[in-house]
Amino acid sequence: QVQLVESGGGLVQAGGSLRLSCAASGRTFSSYTMGWFRQAPGKEREFVAAVSARGGSTLYADSVKGRFSISRDNAKNTVYLQMNSLKAEDTAVYYCAAGSQLVSYTPSRYDYWGQGTQVTVSS
Repeated sequence: QVQLVESGGGLVQAGGSLRLSCAASGRTFSSYTMGWFRQAPGKEREFVAAVSARGGSTLYADSVKGRFSISRDNAKNTVYLQMNSLKAEDTAVYYCAAGSQLVSYTPSRYDYWGQGTQVTVSS
């Protein structure tokens, strides 16, 4: 089973930046589409960004496009989410996910999930 561990969350002021990292176990990382999702209290989990297995394709939610950037380093088995110009509404637990198909907005298309890392943006 693939294990995913997120890190990099924390408290930041509105307008600030954070970079989240997701470290994956195993030797098949390069075979997976990787995504980031988030879930705020009382809300459903929502798509944030995804990157294809080889890094050639990316997908972003409209709410973060232009502010967030997803990337991956397959040699390090790690995917990143660079978050700039953070807003209070970005506050959520952020989850890393791995899937075996093309980049997707849908959580059910991903097979493995990390435990999440808290991002809190103060205003």
